[in-house]
Amino acid sequence: MADKKKTIVVEQIGSPIRRPATQRATLIGLGLNKMHKRRTLVDSPQVRGMVAKVSHLVRIVEDEAGA
Repeated sequence: MADKKKTIVVEQIGSPIRRPATQRATLIGLGLNKMHKRRTLVDSPQVRGMVAKVSHLVRIVEDEAGA
């Protein structure tokens, strides 16, 4: 049986317009490029660091499945 990895759902709530190139690249690295787009990502220190870098542009959504 495969072990279940913890995941987080990240939603883009801010525009990358007039933001530094590193922040735009971080959004693309998270798989976000349009407003209100959501992505389910593995909860790892690397992903948490990326989310922290653009915390003013994204938010972590509570998972509806309750996982």
